[in-house]
Amino acid sequence: MSRLLDQTDWRIIAELQRDGRLSYNQLGRLVNMSSPAVAERVRRLEEAGVIGGYQARIDPARAGLPLTAFVQLRCALGRCLLKTTGADDFREVVEVHKLSGNSCTMLKVRVASMPHLEGLLERLGEHGEMNSHIVLSTQYDGRPVQPPPAEARTTTHSPGWVR
Repeated sequence: MSRLLDQTDWRIIAELQRDGRLSYNQLGRLVNMSSPAVAERVRRLEEAGVIGGYQARIDPARAGLPLTAFVQLRCALGRCLLKTTGADDFREVVEVHKLSGNSCTMLKVRVASMPHLEGLLERLGEHGEMNSHIVLSTQYDGRPVQPPPAEARTTTHSPGWVR
């Protein structure tokens, strides 16, 4: 999107994050716009990639995957997980984050049981050193995207550093 999002865009985004199944009529009422005007706004947000899609939220535990873990991986030379495998090779991996620092990758995985996790860790271990963390509980999941606070848009300069 070539322009910054305005307050109306953020109101539309907030409502769609609460309920992605809203009709344009319902969404228009919530943000005080006509149905055609809100449809045009949503279309522009989709085209710009701000809205990347719509999906159902599934409870992994009720779907048979009650265990979640995070796995930090430090890949061995020539064994980079992201370069030597594909997403279908590790269906348990639900998120992949490339990192700076000692570990190169953080994986979020969901598995059906401890033996399932053990087998996954054995397969992942072929790629390098690991450090795993089993999630005991999640207190908050899925914070909606919100506009950044105004102070986050500015930088402060330290004395002694040249601009």
